[in-house]
Amino acid sequence: MTMIKTIAKIGNSHGLIFDSTLLQLARLKPGDEVNVEVHPGGTITITPMHPVQISAESAAEAAKRIIGKNSELFRRLS
Repeated sequence: MTMIKTIAKIGNSHGLIFDSTLLQLARLKPGDEVNVEVHPGGTITITPMHPVQISAESAAEAAKRIIGKNSELFRRLS
């Protein structure tokens, strides 16, 4: 989806206003962090920083499952 936005003066700075539709589409809310990258040629990408949270127990369970499914591959690689 493409949206055209206008850079607005906000105090002594400039910014983009993210309306509620844009926030919903990007699954963002006020206070969320985003990564802003400026690429050669001036293209700017804004990427939501949604930290992945997994418990130690879930990570251990997933690792055991992966090792179990691929035990022959891991044996050959060792």
